[in-house]
Amino acid sequence: MKNNPLIPYVLIMVFGIGLIFFMSFEGAADKNSADGEGSGATAEISGEEVAQKNCISCHGGDLQGQGPAPAIAGLDAAHIQEVALNGQGAMPVILKTEAEAQAVAEYISGL
Repeated sequence: MKNNPLIPYVLIMVFGIGLIFFMSFEGAADKNSADGEGSGATAEISGEEVAQKNCISCHGGDLQGQGPAPAIAGLDAAHIQEVALNGQGAMPVILKTEAEAQAVAEYISGL
C-alpha cells in the first residue's frame, strides 16, 4: 500500500487551524484584561497619543494645517470636542467617546 503524499500537508493545515483557533481565545482574554473590564480600573487617556493617531494625517504633524485641512492648534477646547464627536463639513466623526474627545480637546487647545 502506497502512502498518500498529501497527508503531511493536511496534517500541517489541521494543526495550523487548531493553533489559530486556540490562540484567538488567548487574544480575546488579553483584550478584555487590557480594557480593564475585570479590574474596575480606568485607563488614563493621552490626548497627545489620540491626536497623533487621528489628527496629524490631515492637519499636519504640528496641527498647523496642511492642504484643505485648517490649523487646529490652540482652538477652543469645546469647539474641538464638538467637531471630533459630531464632525463638521468635510471633517468626519473621528472619536467615539467623550473621554477621548475631552483629552484631545485639552491637548490641542493647549498647543
